[in-house]
Amino acid sequence: MNTRRLSNLVGLGLAVLMAAPALACTTVCLLDGTRPVVAYNYDFYPPEGMVLVNKRGMTKRSAQRAAGAVWTATYGSVTFNQFGRDNPTTGMNERGLMVSLMWLDETQYPEPDGRPAVGILEWIQYNLDRHATVADVLANAEAVRPQSRIPIHYLFADATGDAAVVEFLQGKLVTHRGSGLPVRALANSTYADSLAWLEAVTHRGIVPTSLASLDRFARAAVLARAPGDNAIARGFDILKTVAQPNLTRWSIVYDLRAGEIHFRTETGPGIRRVALSGFDFSCGTPVRMRDVAAAGAGDVTRDFTDYTPAANRALIEATFTKTEFLRGISAEARDAAAAHPGATSSCAAAR
Repeated sequence: MNTRRLSNLVGLGLAVLMAAPALACTTVCLLDGTRPVVAYNYDFYPPEGMVLVNKRGMTKRSAQRAAGAVWTATYGSVTFNQFGRDNPTTGMNERGLMVSLMWLDETQYPEPDGRPAVGILEWIQYNLDRHATVADVLANAEAVRPQSRIPIHYLFADATGDAAVVEFLQGKLVTHRGSGLPVRALANSTYADSLAWLEAVTHRGIVPTSLASLDRFARAAVLARAPGDNAIARGFDILKTVAQPNLTRWSIVYDLRAGEIHFRTETGPGIRRVALSGFDFSCGTPVRMRDVAAAGAGDVTRDFTDYTPAANRALIEATFTKTEFLRGISAEARDAAAAHPGATSSCAAAR
């Protein structure tokens, strides 16, 4: 395999997610008084995944071959990873900043320029590592350049109750926040199209019931407005209504101010809870991990074990093998993807 091809695969930026319309996903924000809560369905092919405790003080290098970004993590985080360490699909850091991704066909990233590059999943980790609030994310959103052929957009939210949608359209960064984000939800259509559709169905007095992107957005938005005493339970209830049979793998509800993550999986329907306050995020201690589908219910904060490169490699093997268009990826490329985090990360605080 040539060096450029190997780098593209290792970067998980992600050539490995080619032709993946099943990466649908839905996110919606709720407020229980002044308690910001975000509910997220992750929809994709394999059910496997790893919940990772990422350390502050770690210096990291992007897997992007050309002008890859280098950064040091200011904050620790807990992330849900399906394609290996440092490539999360969603997560929250110790300051209460969370991010989720969703597929968006219209996405066009900026052309190569003088900025350092990151993969589209690395960009999630980069923001969780570097920023405490949505305001911080947007103030620095163009410091690095996401690079991929895979079309993704993002929803960010934080413990102050702030939220933003971030998209890349026609090569430009497009953000929606504050008065520009009257509905705090996102599926697989541009935010502008989603909002227009919601206004149209609201005018007609209907709540759409299909699993199409615009209908999931509208339904989640309407249900999020309904009153209720328990935002966590409401979040899971809404996620049920927008779940896609045989595709919704993980349902995650973030309590941003409490620093808690509640989740269940297709293969393990019991609701687990993780409290970020229960982890040591200092980089002198081992990275911790948990199989996302491991059995259990209630508080599983103490059920994490030390991360191993072998577990990362096994995860990559499982998810590549169970995704039809990834089965042909070579063992060499899978090895390189699994080895990259350990080969390029170091504890800056220990120097």
